[in-house]
Amino acid sequence: MKNQLRIIGGEWKRRTLPFATIEGLRPTPERVRETLFNWLMWDIQNAQVLDLCSGSGALGFEALSRGAAKVTMIEPNPTQARFLKDNIQLLKAENCQLLVTTAQQALSKLKNSFDVVFLDPPYSLDLWQELAELADPMINPNAYIYVEADRDLAQLKLPDNWQKIKETKAGMVRAGLYQKVV
Repeated sequence: MKNQLRIIGGEWKRRTLPFATIEGLRPTPERVRETLFNWLMWDIQNAQVLDLCSGSGALGFEALSRGAAKVTMIEPNPTQARFLKDNIQLLKAENCQLLVTTAQQALSKLKNSFDVVFLDPPYSLDLWQELAELADPMINPNAYIYVEADRDLAQLKLPDNWQKIKETKAGMVRAGLYQKVV
């Protein structure tokens, strides 16, 4: 069984991509994605992007479609990772790297630095604080961090040097855009 997500802007606008039916896997809603990429409109161009918990790949593929220089996707589920790999090949996205491992394992090995980071873990795992602390050293000064949760963002215990600059809500989804201040 598979589902579809639609890319909403950029080079691959209106393209649909399949993803697996896995408990807890929920693409960022289109309305929230549109808001996010309006926020990042001038900053996603040529950005080095880290998609910590890729899932369907909605955020990473949207970033590539809108001109990101490179996206590093992390997805531990082998079934969904196959969908991501197939979608990367379908889109001929040579500037997309897929790591099939947990975000914690990937962050312990990555040596890159990033301009934009998507932190949208499965809600039930409550990984925001842990992944934020592990990722923070790889996030460039003044970089943007998108955080999505099912609760008030103030409850997430994110690093003190992440300053919230925008926030939105759609149904149960709470989303914020932070900037790393130095």
